[in-house]
Amino acid sequence: MTDYLLGLKIEESRGTVFVRPELVVEVAFDEVQRSPNYESGFALRFARIKGIRVDKKASEANTIQDVSRVYENQFRFKDRLEW
Repeated sequence: MTDYLLGLKIEESRGTVFVRPELVVEVAFDEVQRSPNYESGFALRFARIKGIRVDKKASEANTIQDVSRVYENQFRFKDRLEW
């Protein structure tokens, strides 16, 4: 997987590798957290790749808006710590 992703690399900056959007993976995670460390403002807690989705195009992948909805919806079941 590492070799494949390095083959898609277009840029690298301060520990972040940017790749061409050609591979869709399914990611499992415990929850979505707010994070000042990432440009998106979010981090996936205990994220792990479940599989490669050869049946999906990059244009069909979830967006940051989808992640934001998951973040908001998870508070239907637990308390929120305000920033």
